[in-house]
Amino acid sequence: MKSPLLALPGAVPAEGTDEGVAAHYGDIFREQRNLAGGTGFVDLSHRGVITVTGEDRLAWLHLLITQHVSALPPQQATEALVLSPHGHVEHALYLVDDGTTTWAHVEPGTGQALVGYLESMKFFYRVEVADATDDYAVVHLPAGSTAAVDGAAAVRELPYGRDLFLPRAELATLTADYGPAAGIWAYEALRIEAHRPRLGFETDHRTIPHEVDWLSTAVHLQKGCYRGQETVARVHNLGRPPRRLVFLHLDGTEEVLPPHGTEVRLASDPDGRSLGVVTSSARHHELGPIALAVVKRNVPVDAVLLAGTVPGTQDVIVPQ
Repeated sequence: MKSPLLALPGAVPAEGTDEGVAAHYGDIFREQRNLAGGTGFVDLSHRGVITVTGEDRLAWLHLLITQHVSALPPQQATEALVLSPHGHVEHALYLVDDGTTTWAHVEPGTGQALVGYLESMKFFYRVEVADATDDYAVVHLPAGSTAAVDGAAAVRELPYGRDLFLPRAELATLTADYGPAAGIWAYEALRIEAHRPRLGFETDHRTIPHEVDWLSTAVHLQKGCYRGQETVARVHNLGRPPRRLVFLHLDGTEEVLPPHGTEVRLASDPDGRSLGVVTSSARHHELGPIALAVVKRNVPVDAVLLAGTVPGTQDVIVPQ
């Protein structure tokens, strides 16, 4: 779904997963600085929008997702996962309930599969699930933004900003007063800096929440009654995850960023076995080239790693 905001001056379309919105509007570092300073907005209208209505919606969702939402207060943002029976991450939901409707945005291209799963689990519960992507679009305002959000159908208030659910037909009009547009590259650079995992980037078909630090934001460890809960509890209480997410400060002398899937090895043994892969990378306006990677748990935390041909030092996100 192509965003009307691609008509803004300087817009360069993104490719791959983020196709449909702008990668940037001509100056990626200025766009990052604007967001870090609390001005501007990011077009996330390529993301899917799911709504759940009905008086049983929160009690029902509570049984299906990793987060405690049975008594979720109106307007309180949260995030949650849907796991496989073996505890592997299948979906990531970014939620808010407005008192009558639970709103969620999800990764591009995942909405239909999520709706299909939710529909299969309705049983006798008084709920209605809808893919509202055709009618609503997501826009992000950074922390500190003073933009008015009166036109939003729902708002997720977050420590790092606000996610707005806007009527898609009014997207261009409503964002006209939000300040300068920033592309998805700027948003991703700040996401990587903040160590926030992203489904399909930091995850694969084997990922469990512990590996990418989703226990701290998307999993409630004192609740049960959801698919995959046994794996979550067992690994948390009795073991350690086989892999761990790390933040990499990359050598700035290399001109090319290591793309998603680039193998990671020890810099001291560049011909040795692969220890993991780069999951996301970006050029940051202050830190220079940075990346997230998922590596084997036993990789020494003080080891210099090699992302393809680019050396990088680690910041620990998930402990060994």
